[in-house]
Amino acid sequence: MQKCTRYWIGVASRDHVMKGVHGGFAQLCHGKEGPLKKMNTGDWIIYYSSKEGYSETTPLRKFTALGKVLDDNIFQFDMGNGFLPFRRNIDFISCTQTPIHPLIPHLSFIKNKKSWGYPFRYGHLEISEEDFKLITVKMVEV
Repeated sequence: MQKCTRYWIGVASRDHVMKGVHGGFAQLCHGKEGPLKKMNTGDWIIYYSSKEGYSETTPLRKFTALGKVLDDNIFQFDMGNGFLPFRRNIDFISCTQTPIHPLIPHLSFIKNKKSWGYPFRYGHLEISEEDFKLITVKMVEV
């Protein structure tokens, strides 16, 4: 039985996202395994970054990366000092960082348009194929 493709958003600061893009991996929710286990080979992930750096306060509010889950391998990586976050192999594609604000009125996973940041609070969420296409068409525009 073939599994249906699912679409996800991961939430992380842009600097952390770029480490994943350059390393070909996704790491979610401060390295937790659970969010990665929900994803399957062939699923897609879009990263949303509310800010540039983890400790910064200046808002960025952009979708910053787009990739496809490569395999079923979930692994731990030793980052030192006893930190062993879980990761998953992702094939990131070339894309343009895209501001969220023009898309908010059209995204179905954002129910309350005034409190639009609410769905991002847990760091990982599933979205519809329609929302995925709406975001990615802006990210891969030429």
